[in-house]
Amino acid sequence: MTSQAQQIALLHVDTIQPHLSEWTKTIFDFGETAWREYQSCAWYVARLRAEGFSVEEGSGGMPTAFCAHWSNGPGPVVGMYAEYDAVPGNCQDAATVKRPRPGLSELAGGHTDPHSGLGIASLGGLLATKAAMERQGIGGTLRFTGEPAEKVRGSKPIHAARGYYDGLAAMLSFHPFYMLPLCNTARWDTHCGAAYAMIYRFVCDRPEDWLGHAGDRAPIPQSHSAVRAPGANDALMTMYLSSKALRDSMLPHQGGWSISEAILTAGQATADNLPAALSEIQYMIRVPTTAMADQATAVLDVNAEAAARMTGCRVERHWVCKSRPGLANHVMARTVFGALQAVGAPQWNERAKRIAREIQENAVGSSTTEPFIDECERLIPPQEAEAILRRDLAPSQVNSTSDDYTDMCWHAPTARFYVARPALRPAAGKRYPSWVMNALGGIPETIDPMVTCAAKTLALSALRLLEDAVTREEAMDEFIRRTGGGIGGSNWIAPLCDYEPPIHFRWPEYVETVRGREWWIPTGRVD
Repeated sequence: MTSQAQQIALLHVDTIQPHLSEWTKTIFDFGETAWREYQSCAWYVARLRAEGFSVEEGSGGMPTAFCAHWSNGPGPVVGMYAEYDAVPGNCQDAATVKRPRPGLSELAGGHTDPHSGLGIASLGGLLATKAAMERQGIGGTLRFTGEPAEKVRGSKPIHAARGYYDGLAAMLSFHPFYMLPLCNTARWDTHCGAAYAMIYRFVCDRPEDWLGHAGDRAPIPQSHSAVRAPGANDALMTMYLSSKALRDSMLPHQGGWSISEAILTAGQATADNLPAALSEIQYMIRVPTTAMADQATAVLDVNAEAAARMTGCRVERHWVCKSRPGLANHVMARTVFGALQAVGAPQWNERAKRIAREIQENAVGSSTTEPFIDECERLIPPQEAEAILRRDLAPSQVNSTSDDYTDMCWHAPTARFYVARPALRPAAGKRYPSWVMNALGGIPETIDPMVTCAAKTLALSALRLLEDAVTREEAMDEFIRRTGGGIGGSNWIAPLCDYEPPIHFRWPEYVETVRGREWWIPTGRVD
């Protein structure tokens, strides 16, 4: 049974739905990637201020982060958040065919999860909660953080360490469904694991000192025949290959855990006869526990030092993230799933199905009568989803997969829930290329049902927590019990972040040139 305030919130989401659709497309088209979400962040800041929120820009020392507040008098503080970073190399238009957004190459950024829908759904839930609080005179405060660089688990460990999640009665964390059985449900016991990410920077700033051959009696020490250091490119390749060879010894390859790498910067030589001066490689370690992350990091450190010594370089390690594993809260999970039950799973109309069939035809050459998988329009109770998830996990494995909402869990009772993004059922027995999911996340007819459902679920959950002191107290009691006394308790894991925001690296981004705005890798356009 929904309260009067909750009914007002549901109606408010329906009223602003055209705006939510337009806003989702706006963020989708920005397609900005980690630590470089300038337009997206500015859009949120302006929108929130227009809606009456006070906004701190650059929260936690991150230029593309923010923290917004709105208060309706004394009462509990409930938190929500937006993500808005995209992924390099996934530039896809909101279209039924494979093509990049206008004026860009497919190498540019694009939304895969999609965080464009995640953030606007959260904003919709926030605004609906605010409208109901105003109409019904409900006291309390809404806190809304802007979380950049989620794809590298970037902002939340920093926000956590700097106190942005302290003082919350509850945190609500929504994500588009991305793997079965976590579709239209909430996480129960098995939450996401720990993750470390770091950049190893190799610098060859004294190549003439390689093996003590200063000058090497050559007229020009940097000549083709002079003995000189191999340089930073060789260091990077040595690091890359040695770490690949040792991965089996770093952690067990089961349960969805991984160590992956991305080369940020390589080369920097101005001629082919000069050693490369700088190279950078990022590693992301996704594992169940911080102890396993420490073990893998120790091996990577050894490899990096060896690679540097072999190639006449020095090495620096810079942290991108150190995030904790998640913490369950059954009261919060039940509360959010109850709200999702009241809203119902998202439904796709015939217009959306026609678009989906057109995508099927263009992607694999055939279509199905019902193009979306059945799970998209069904709810699954958290305990049932948990049982399915656990079937493929070792009994001793506490966590599964990776996401940085986990840092929020240690500062407030947190619910992690999922609403179905559109996903297509197989046609002609063929797998879909990645552009298909990316396109479905940008086409209004296919992504709007998820955004609307999630916004309503967030609003109903927030209002339940604001209005129902018993539920709120039960959630906090469970948080205190699981942490062994709350923040600082015997089972509490303190923030791991002991580094400054890694904003100064050569992260992929859009640039302004005489040719106009383009991706940092030139598109080759001649127009």
